[in-house]
Amino acid sequence: MVQTIVVTGGAGFIGSNIVSELTEKSEYNIVVCDWHDESTKWRNLSTANVADIIAPDNLINFLSSASAVKTVIHMGAISDTTETNVDLLLKHNTNYTLDLWRWCRAHDTRLIYASSAATYGDGSYGFDDDPIPELLEKLCPLNPYAWSKHLVDRCITADSQALLRGSQWVGLKFFNVFGPGEGHKGAMRSVALQIYETITSGHIPQLFRSHRSDCKDGEQKRDFIYVKDCVDVILWLLDHEEISGLFNLGSGHARSFNELASAVFVALDREPLIEYCDTPLDLRTRYQYFTEAKMDRLRSSGYTKPFTPLELGISTYVKDYLEKSSNHP
Repeated sequence: MVQTIVVTGGAGFIGSNIVSELTEKSEYNIVVCDWHDESTKWRNLSTANVADIIAPDNLINFLSSASAVKTVIHMGAISDTTETNVDLLLKHNTNYTLDLWRWCRAHDTRLIYASSAATYGDGSYGFDDDPIPELLEKLCPLNPYAWSKHLVDRCITADSQALLRGSQWVGLKFFNVFGPGEGHKGAMRSVALQIYETITSGHIPQLFRSHRSDCKDGEQKRDFIYVKDCVDVILWLLDHEEISGLFNLGSGHARSFNELASAVFVALDREPLIEYCDTPLDLRTRYQYFTEAKMDRLRSSGYTKPFTPLELGISTYVKDYLEKSSNHP
């Protein structure tokens, strides 16, 4: 029987990569839920065979009238980590997700939603994705965006029915995702893409200077993960509906921004040349010097596929996507 899956944010970065993979599978009908406006992200769906496209404010009505929907993959959100309008973030990131969660819970519908590694704050309490409420309440997000995501995680894991309901629910704490389909994201484009654009425009990329004595310039580290790996995990979850809970989604290996930039240069067959600039004052108190996903829970749940090494992910992204698209506008 053909199953209908709704992907919110389906024209966006991670969402469109999910849609692309799902539309190749004959057992699914894919419905995209997203805003478009004047954004160029519609191009992410230009070759996708989707059954319908609906606006986010029509989603609940659509779900209530479409009995064949058994799964919602909720990637739609305000993803701008610098957004300061808290009411806007609460409306679109927190309340919208919780309303969707309550609907799915009441209608025995599977839900996979996007959380964020930003919920870990400065990492003082580590990067353990154990969903125990007592551990979650210790985390201190550093900005309103992270808080809006953290509220969802806390509300869902504190819901006693969440642990008892039969249908799958999964919150994915995405770390630093890069890959094809992110060109519309403006300032929220991955550092990998920003470095590529700087190099190919004839300029020298700049990384933030370190303002800590225990870290050299450009040696701040992040857990960078290739978007195709994120999609593989979600496809695996669709095949294992017995798996529920909060899970980190990173590579499990922190790498420096220097290494990231060097990988882009190597992919372009150029010698690395990097400059450093001061981290803006308003960002310094909220800046993460290290993130690394603890992947034990996902692995112990049965996911065994290796994650793409940084250099291979960057090379594939640059050579198979960015360079080809720049040569064929």
